[in-house]
Amino acid sequence: MHSSRFNDGDKKMDELYAINAAKSEFRDSFNFSDPSRFLAIADPEIVSFSDGQPSEFGESGLESLRTRLENLFQHFTARLAVIVIEIRLQGDVAYDYGWHELTLTPKQGGEPVHRRNRYVDIWRRNKEGEWKLWMYIDNLDVADPFQPEAPQPMQRDTTAA
Repeated sequence: MHSSRFNDGDKKMDELYAINAAKSEFRDSFNFSDPSRFLAIADPEIVSFSDGQPSEFGESGLESLRTRLENLFQHFTARLAVIVIEIRLQGDVAYDYGWHELTLTPKQGGEPVHRRNRYVDIWRRNKEGEWKLWMYIDNLDVADPFQPEAPQPMQRDTTAA
């Protein structure tokens, strides 16, 4: 017989697995150039604050995302690696955060474009018990501008006599 504490742990693992599976679909939507995979995990009331894009909300936001992804996949072969730092569960809402490493290779030739974004996803469980991407926020991961530069080697003064 299992204790309720053990069952709670099993339930949490099931929820984490479900979100990881949805996050895999997110990745695969890029790697297989298939916007429908992304849209299948999206909440109908999605809020998207994607770097360099207009803010998008709900059904019109989903249509904008579909169009943007279709255009992207028409011109580029995408390879997305997802690095999840953590998934936190809070009842019927969960969030994960980490990095998306995206490589876009132009289909007409040219150098690949590499981009590393940091992200936060907020998920919510719908009435059917499925986790859907409710809020998507990302921006370009940049170096710390206040981090001191690496020390430069001392230059010998060659003008001294």
